[in-house]
Amino acid sequence: MHIAIAGNIGAGKTTLTTLLAKHYGWIPQFEEVDNNPYIEDFYNDMQRWSFNLQIFFLHNRFNNLVQLKKDKAKTIIQDRTIYEDAYIFAPNLHAMGLMSTRDFETYSQLFETIKSQIKGPDLLIYLRATIPSLVNNIQKRGRDFEDSIRLDYLKRLNERYEAWISRYKEGKLLIIDIDDMNFAENKEHLGEIINKIEREINGLFK
Repeated sequence: MHIAIAGNIGAGKTTLTTLLAKHYGWIPQFEEVDNNPYIEDFYNDMQRWSFNLQIFFLHNRFNNLVQLKKDKAKTIIQDRTIYEDAYIFAPNLHAMGLMSTRDFETYSQLFETIKSQIKGPDLLIYLRATIPSLVNNIQKRGRDFEDSIRLDYLKRLNERYEAWISRYKEGKLLIIDIDDMNFAENKEHLGEIINKIEREINGLFK
């Protein structure tokens, strides 16, 4: 199977990916953050580096899907999807004037070509969070380059996430509200999520 976790910056995707991979013995695929050659530059100068960053992510996630296709015997759990870049981050940067129309159109055309060669995950888990929860999580992990993230940027992303999820039709969808959850430290909260995933996974084989 291909399981994917979607959500805004600070929603807990990487943490949940790690926990579920350990619980089920799934193979995790993480978003390239620490080894990303553009991300720090991007947060310092979004307009200059937005296109470079989005192309890097698009290639990285497409490559992950190619590898997944080669080894169908394994279950992969993916931290963030290729759709989020195309439907949320790139158009948001364009709308904010941080990516030129020329670059955005080039990016979108490339994504449409890639999209024709892939299929959606068997199960998409969307971590829904309010801005205070996102900010709290971002501050907890203490990445220096994220210090400059503005609240209005997170708010715009949240709005786009909700719009995307409302029309998502690529496969099964599980929405988890994380504001009142601490699955990183509370085993009962993690257990609740696992139970919900079990129900969805069992439905895939009926």
